[in-house]
Amino acid sequence: MKPAGPPITPAGMAAMRARYDHLLGKERPEIVEIVSWAAGNGDRSENGDYLYGRKRMREIDRELAHLARRMKALRVVDPAIQTERGKVFFGATVELADEDDNRITVTIVGDDEQDAGAGRIGWSAPLSRALRGAGVGDLRVVRLPSGEKEWEVLEIAYPHG
Repeated sequence: MKPAGPPITPAGMAAMRARYDHLLGKERPEIVEIVSWAAGNGDRSENGDYLYGRKRMREIDRELAHLARRMKALRVVDPAIQTERGKVFFGATVELADEDDNRITVTIVGDDEQDAGAGRIGWSAPLSRALRGAGVGDLRVVRLPSGEKEWEVLEIAYPHG
């Protein structure tokens, strides 16, 4: 039996699939066309279009291989079907306050879809790990490179299914 892989939300998997499809169906064929055209123009050693096209094609192929491996390894987890909504688990949106009553709201998502600027933190991030299983009113200490920080869970929400 295959072990369960790292989690990703359905939206995160859809975005990854869209990126894969875009690279495979649009970008790569365009680059192949440029490389084929440039190859027909004679000396390839000094042909910028050919050299750049080959380099870009290698980058696209590497990204396609990476995306294919990740999509195969990941496990889609829909937070909308979470039954225990009073605790922090994958997909939860959590409002927190620190010791100085500074408030932040974060959503716990897969590591492949994290974006701290948008308030999406990865499942394996220190804050995510500290919050797992917490309920409203719980205090959690997060160990960061800059030291420890304590957060209080103010609110927990999940998307509706």
